[in-house]
Amino acid sequence: MSPPTYREVSKMLDHSLLNPALTEAELVEGCAVAKEYDAASVCVLPYFLPRVVELLAGSTVIPSTTVGFPHGGHTTATKVAEAKEMLQAGAIELDMVVNISRVRSHDWAYVLAEIQAIDDLAKAHKAYVKVIFENAYLTDDEKIKLCELCAKVNVAWVKTSTGYAPSGATEDDVKLMRKHSPAHIQVKAAGGVRTLDAVLRMRELGCTRTGASATKAIMEDYRQRFGAT
Repeated sequence: MSPPTYREVSKMLDHSLLNPALTEAELVEGCAVAKEYDAASVCVLPYFLPRVVELLAGSTVIPSTTVGFPHGGHTTATKVAEAKEMLQAGAIELDMVVNISRVRSHDWAYVLAEIQAIDDLAKAHKAYVKVIFENAYLTDDEKIKLCELCAKVNVAWVKTSTGYAPSGATEDDVKLMRKHSPAHIQVKAAGGVRTLDAVLRMRELGCTRTGASATKAIMEDYRQRFGAT
Protein backbone atom coordinates (compact mmCIF):
# COMPACT_ATOMS: atom_id res chain seq x y z
CA MET A 1 0.00 0.00 0.00
CA SER A 2 1.37 3.41 -0.94
CA PRO A 3 2.08 5.87 1.87
CA PRO A 4 -0.15 8.88 2.45
CA THR A 5 0.88 11.99 0.54
CA TYR A 6 3.03 14.71 2.04
CA ARG A 7 0.01 16.97 2.44
CA GLU A 8 -2.10 14.21 3.97
CA VAL A 9 0.53 13.89 6.69
CA SER A 10 1.35 17.58 7.15
CA LYS A 11 -2.35 18.41 7.47
CA MET A 12 -2.57 15.98 10.38
CA LEU A 13 -0.20 18.13 12.43
CA ASP A 14 -1.38 20.75 14.87
CA HIS A 15 1.97 22.48 15.44
CA SER A 16 2.04 22.89 19.21
CA LEU A 17 3.64 25.99 20.71
CA LEU A 18 2.14 25.60 24.18
CA ASN A 19 5.28 25.60 26.33
CA PRO A 20 4.67 28.63 28.58
CA ALA A 21 8.37 29.51 28.56
CA LEU A 22 8.64 30.05 24.80
CA THR A 23 9.81 33.55 23.94
CA GLU A 24 8.10 35.75 21.37
CA ALA A 25 10.95 35.08 18.94
CA GLU A 26 10.52 31.32 19.39
CA LEU A 27 6.78 31.60 18.83
CA VAL A 28 7.30 33.61 15.65
CA GLU A 29 9.82 31.04 14.44
CA GLY A 30 7.35 28.26 15.26
CA CYS A 31 4.75 29.87 13.03
CA ALA A 32 7.32 30.06 10.23
CA VAL A 33 8.03 26.33 10.65
CA ALA A 34 4.33 25.51 10.47
CA LYS A 35 3.99 27.53 7.27
CA GLU A 36 7.12 25.99 5.73
CA TYR A 37 5.91 22.44 6.33
CA ASP A 38 2.21 23.21 5.65
CA ALA A 39 0.90 22.05 9.02
CA ALA A 40 -2.82 21.93 9.73
CA SER A 41 -2.68 24.57 12.44
CA VAL A 42 -0.57 26.42 14.96
CA CYS A 43 -1.85 26.08 18.53
CA VAL A 44 -0.69 28.70 21.01
CA LEU A 45 -1.67 29.98 24.43
CA PRO A 46 -4.43 32.61 24.20
CA TYR A 47 -2.36 35.75 24.75
CA PHE A 48 -0.40 35.14 21.52
CA LEU A 49 -3.33 34.17 19.30
CA PRO A 50 -3.88 37.64 17.74
CA ARG A 51 -0.24 37.69 16.61
CA VAL A 52 -0.56 34.17 15.17
CA VAL A 53 -3.58 35.25 13.14
CA GLU A 54 -1.39 37.96 11.60
CA LEU A 55 1.57 35.65 11.03
CA LEU A 56 -0.52 32.95 9.33
CA ALA A 57 -2.53 35.31 7.12
CA GLY A 58 -2.45 34.18 3.49
CA SER A 59 -1.39 30.62 4.35
CA THR A 60 -3.39 27.41 4.64
CA VAL A 61 -2.32 26.98 8.30
CA ILE A 62 -5.16 27.56 10.75
CA PRO A 63 -4.79 29.71 13.90
CA SER A 64 -5.87 27.80 16.98
CA THR A 65 -5.70 28.20 20.74
CA THR A 66 -6.73 26.67 24.03
CA VAL A 67 -9.63 27.09 26.44
CA GLY A 68 -9.33 26.17 30.12
CA PHE A 69 -5.80 24.95 29.51
CA PRO A 70 -4.11 22.89 30.84
CA HIS A 71 -6.12 21.65 33.82
CA GLY A 72 -9.73 22.41 32.90
CA GLY A 73 -10.67 23.79 36.31
CA HIS A 74 -11.90 27.22 35.22
CA THR A 75 -15.57 28.03 35.72
CA THR A 76 -17.78 27.57 32.70
CA ALA A 77 -18.33 31.34 32.55
CA THR A 78 -14.56 31.90 32.43
CA LYS A 79 -14.14 29.31 29.67
CA VAL A 80 -16.95 30.88 27.66
CA ALA A 81 -15.43 34.35 28.06
CA GLU A 82 -12.01 33.01 27.01
CA ALA A 83 -13.49 31.25 24.00
CA LYS A 84 -15.44 34.34 22.97
CA GLU A 85 -12.37 36.57 23.14
CA MET A 86 -10.30 34.11 21.12
CA LEU A 87 -12.97 33.61 18.47
CA GLN A 88 -13.32 37.36 18.07
CA ALA A 89 -9.54 37.55 17.71
CA GLY A 90 -9.60 35.08 14.81
CA ALA A 91 -9.28 31.58 16.25
CA ILE A 92 -10.67 28.93 13.91
CA GLU A 93 -10.17 25.97 16.26
CA LEU A 94 -10.40 25.78 20.05
CA ASP A 95 -8.82 22.99 22.12
CA MET A 96 -10.89 22.94 25.30
CA VAL A 97 -10.06 20.96 28.43
CA VAL A 98 -13.03 19.40 30.22
CA ASN A 99 -13.46 19.92 33.95
CA ILE A 100 -11.59 16.79 34.99
CA SER A 101 -12.90 16.85 38.55
CA ARG A 102 -16.50 17.06 37.35
CA VAL A 103 -15.86 14.16 34.97
CA ARG A 104 -14.36 12.01 37.72
CA SER A 105 -17.28 13.00 40.00
CA HIS A 106 -19.67 11.87 37.24
CA ASP A 107 -21.43 15.22 37.20
CA TRP A 108 -22.45 14.60 33.62
CA ALA A 109 -25.04 17.38 33.43
CA TYR A 110 -22.34 19.94 34.28
CA VAL A 111 -19.86 18.46 31.81
CA LEU A 112 -22.43 18.32 29.02
CA ALA A 113 -23.60 21.89 29.62
CA GLU A 114 -20.04 23.20 29.55
CA ILE A 115 -19.12 21.42 26.32
CA GLN A 116 -22.38 22.60 24.78
CA ALA A 117 -21.78 26.22 25.77
CA ILE A 118 -18.32 26.32 24.18
CA ASP A 119 -19.38 24.43 21.08
CA ASP A 120 -22.44 26.63 20.52
CA LEU A 121 -20.24 29.72 20.69
CA ALA A 122 -17.70 28.24 18.28
CA LYS A 123 -20.37 27.23 15.77
CA ALA A 124 -21.79 30.75 15.88
CA HIS A 125 -18.35 31.94 14.73
CA LYS A 126 -17.99 29.11 12.15
CA ALA A 127 -15.19 27.62 14.26
CA TYR A 128 -14.52 24.15 15.65
CA VAL A 129 -13.93 22.61 19.08
CA LYS A 130 -11.60 19.82 20.10
CA VAL A 131 -12.66 18.48 23.50
CA ILE A 132 -9.64 17.36 25.53
CA PHE A 133 -10.44 14.44 27.84
CA GLU A 134 -7.07 14.16 29.65
CA ASN A 135 -7.30 10.38 29.61
CA ALA A 136 -4.42 9.79 32.03
CA TYR A 137 -6.83 10.52 34.89
CA LEU A 138 -9.91 8.70 33.59
CA THR A 139 -11.33 5.20 33.53
CA ASP A 140 -12.40 3.64 30.25
CA ASP A 141 -16.04 4.03 31.27
CA GLU A 142 -15.49 7.76 31.83
CA LYS A 143 -13.80 8.11 28.44
CA ILE A 144 -16.70 6.32 26.77
CA LYS A 145 -19.21 8.56 28.55
CA LEU A 146 -17.32 11.64 27.35
CA CYS A 147 -17.45 10.30 23.79
CA GLU A 148 -21.22 9.95 24.17
CA LEU A 149 -21.60 13.50 25.48
CA CYS A 150 -19.45 14.90 22.69
CA ALA A 151 -21.57 13.02 20.17
CA LYS A 152 -24.70 14.53 21.70
CA VAL A 153 -23.24 18.02 21.25
CA ASN A 154 -21.79 17.09 17.84
CA VAL A 155 -18.33 18.55 18.45
CA ALA A 156 -15.71 18.45 15.71
CA TRP A 157 -13.03 16.47 17.59
CA VAL A 158 -12.42 14.44 20.69
CA LYS A 159 -8.83 14.68 21.89
CA THR A 160 -6.80 12.41 24.15
CA SER A 161 -4.63 14.71 26.21
CA THR A 162 -3.05 18.10 26.89
CA GLY A 163 0.52 16.85 27.07
CA TYR A 164 0.71 18.07 30.68
CA ALA A 165 -0.60 14.93 32.42
CA PRO A 166 1.54 11.94 33.50
CA SER A 167 0.91 10.30 30.11
CA GLY A 168 -0.32 11.35 26.68
CA ALA A 169 -1.88 9.60 23.72
CA THR A 170 -1.96 5.80 23.76
CA GLU A 171 -3.05 3.43 21.04
CA ASP A 172 -5.64 1.88 23.34
CA ASP A 173 -7.22 5.26 24.07
CA VAL A 174 -7.34 6.20 20.40
CA LYS A 175 -8.97 2.87 19.56
CA LEU A 176 -11.50 3.36 22.37
CA MET A 177 -12.36 6.92 21.34
CA ARG A 178 -12.68 5.99 17.68
CA LYS A 179 -14.91 3.01 18.52
CA HIS A 180 -17.26 5.02 20.73
CA SER A 181 -17.53 8.17 18.61
CA PRO A 182 -19.70 8.60 15.52
CA ALA A 183 -17.78 8.41 12.26
CA HIS A 184 -18.17 12.14 11.60
CA ILE A 185 -16.54 13.13 14.90
CA GLN A 186 -12.78 13.21 14.45
CA VAL A 187 -10.13 12.01 16.91
CA LYS A 188 -6.97 13.90 17.81
CA ALA A 189 -4.00 12.28 19.55
CA ALA A 190 -1.77 14.54 21.62
CA GLY A 191 1.09 14.02 24.02
CA GLY A 192 4.11 12.00 22.97
CA VAL A 193 3.43 11.81 19.23
CA ARG A 194 6.91 12.90 18.18
CA THR A 195 7.89 10.78 15.16
CA LEU A 196 6.63 10.09 11.66
CA ASP A 197 6.04 6.47 12.58
CA ALA A 198 3.89 7.55 15.52
CA VAL A 199 1.86 9.91 13.32
CA LEU A 200 1.35 7.22 10.69
CA ARG A 201 0.28 4.74 13.35
CA MET A 202 -2.25 7.19 14.78
CA ARG A 203 -3.55 7.72 11.25
CA GLU A 204 -4.03 3.95 10.86
CA LEU A 205 -6.03 3.95 14.09
CA GLY A 206 -8.36 6.65 12.81
CA CYS A 207 -6.86 9.94 13.95
CA THR A 208 -7.17 12.93 11.65
CA ARG A 209 -4.97 15.20 13.79
CA THR A 210 -2.04 14.86 16.15
CA GLY A 211 -0.50 17.46 18.41
CA ALA A 212 3.13 17.90 17.36
CA SER A 213 5.96 20.07 18.57
CA ALA A 214 8.32 18.04 16.33
CA THR A 215 6.70 19.06 13.03
CA LYS A 216 10.01 19.81 11.33
CA ALA A 217 11.57 16.46 12.26
CA ILE A 218 8.43 14.55 11.29
CA MET A 219 8.12 16.13 7.86
CA GLU A 220 11.85 16.01 7.12
CA ASP A 221 11.70 12.28 7.86
CA TYR A 222 8.81 12.01 5.42
CA ARG A 223 10.85 13.75 2.73
CA GLN A 224 13.85 11.50 3.30
CA ARG A 225 11.77 8.33 3.12
CA PHE A 226 9.39 9.16 0.32
CA GLY A 227 11.18 11.87 -1.62
CA ALA A 228 8.29 14.30 -1.37
CA THR A 229 8.55 18.08 -1.21
